[in-house]
Amino acid sequence: MARINLLPWRDELRKERQTNFIIMLVVTLGITGLAMGGVHAYYADRIEYQNMRNAYLNKEIKKLDTQIKKIKTFEKEKKKLQAHLDIIQRLQSSRSEIVHLFDELVRTLPEGVYLKSLSQKGNKLSLKGVAQSNARVSSYMWNIEKSAWISNPKLNVISTSKKGRNRVSSFTLTATQKHKKAAAGKKK
Repeated sequence: MARINLLPWRDELRKERQTNFIIMLVVTLGITGLAMGGVHAYYADRIEYQNMRNAYLNKEIKKLDTQIKKIKTFEKEKKKLQAHLDIIQRLQSSRSEIVHLFDELVRTLPEGVYLKSLSQKGNKLSLKGVAQSNARVSSYMWNIEKSAWISNPKLNVISTSKKGRNRVSSFTLTATQKHKKAAAGKKK
């Protein structure tokens, strides 16, 4: 039988397969490297884009913060102006009340009673006066109680003294001024 040496052919086939394997390995590694580089570039681009968006949002947030500060100062000014307007409206609405108060003070004074001083804090009145007798002070308090603009008379001090031939009663009393709505309700 004839002997044929197949070794070089097998060696060549093995070398060719090894070369093809190395080529395929290099091509696969190249494609994998390109794919990883593409993915890396894509995510790097997305990160850069997100950083740009964050920077833009931070800039806009700073603008809004300054606007919020301005709005807060405007709200403070608005509250101050509203308080001033409320005071002006209260003064405007109570404008005629002082006239009614003085008119009512004159109407309630009975004969023989004279006021020396009048002071007011809020709606509290303090009246100091002189009367010919204690009964006239009592009559004055009764008139105040029936008044549409003054109420709650309370006698603090009453003292009797002689001036010449006459007896005089000095008194101090407090009362409350009624406001427009309460007085209007009592007049009806």
